[in-house]
Amino acid sequence: MNQLVALALEGGPSFVDAIQRVWANGDAAFPLDLRLPAQERRRVLAAIAPGAIIESDGEQRHLDGGKPVEPGDALVIATSGTTGEAKGVVHTHDGLLASAVATSSALNVDPHRDKWLACLPLAHIGGLSVITRALLTDTPLVVQPRFEVEAANGAVRDGSTLVSLVTRALSQIDPALFRTVVIGGAAPPADRPVNVIATYGMTETGSGVVYDRHRLAEVEIKIDDTDEIWLRGPMLFRTYRGPLDQADIDPKTSDGWFATGDLGRLGQDNELQVFGRRGDVIVTGGEKVWPAKVEPLLNQQPGVAEAMVIGRPHPEWGHEVVAVVVATPSQEPSLAQLRSAIKAELPAWYAPRSIQIVDQLPKTALGKIKRTAR
Repeated sequence: MNQLVALALEGGPSFVDAIQRVWANGDAAFPLDLRLPAQERRRVLAAIAPGAIIESDGEQRHLDGGKPVEPGDALVIATSGTTGEAKGVVHTHDGLLASAVATSSALNVDPHRDKWLACLPLAHIGGLSVITRALLTDTPLVVQPRFEVEAANGAVRDGSTLVSLVTRALSQIDPALFRTVVIGGAAPPADRPVNVIATYGMTETGSGVVYDRHRLAEVEIKIDDTDEIWLRGPMLFRTYRGPLDQADIDPKTSDGWFATGDLGRLGQDNELQVFGRRGDVIVTGGEKVWPAKVEPLLNQQPGVAEAMVIGRPHPEWGHEVVAVVVATPSQEPSLAQLRSAIKAELPAWYAPRSIQIVDQLPKTALGKIKRTAR
């Protein structure tokens, strides 16, 4: 029976070796985000239910309560969608190969002259897909544990020509050092160089499937009458992985269409314009933030009578997390205080980067917060 193996490893050669070992055994790999606090890691592991784990010593250890995978499954990637609750997105070997071929063709990748740099978090599709496409197309690859300017520059000196980045990282390097820079996770800068390609995609699509507003080969796009974007193609995920006691759920239609939850439109030349998420999720520096996970923690802090969290456009982060707070009569909370409280319980990107003190929060007649009234 095929099992899911969690990879609790930093980016580097050991990660690449581990994923190849897992695949050679007929199993699927699940990259665990080591940046998560210990309690959140435990919650994610419980939700995804791997049957084994490989940690920094390289040894594979059994985990109780593992849920098997189907033959042909290659990866499970944790995503919280729009709810904040972890679920697994299951990708097959065939889907990864289709993604690798389509993206490499669009980028004119030549394994004899190109070399990928992977420096984004490997628990996310933007970072992990660099590794899978390099492996599946026999393109040279260097994997770093995180994005650092000096390390990225060093990779260029060692021959890296291709890299995937988020907007904030792009602003810290000279893009001209690379032949091509693929960027995702936030709105790209309007004045980006010609060698910087803006992508649209998500965990469920296996990586970007739209490059500079144009769909990749074998990708189909349609817009329904509510302006929601639907996608179809061989690189789409197989299913959502349910917890141990629940069935998997495939949300695609019977003929393979996937509703993205994003709103947009197609121009006369079939260029895709994306308006954004239908819900409230905030994307900051390529990471997702769900206000419903932050607000209860803010409301527990001294000086906070009531709070809501919103995202506001930011030139580097895409959006910044803003705490809108009604202060108590006795004191006002400080930004440093709120950031410290959030980072003690949640990943660092959930912490607000600015605070706005208001007299009251906008609400509906039923008392629910109106996030659109900002």
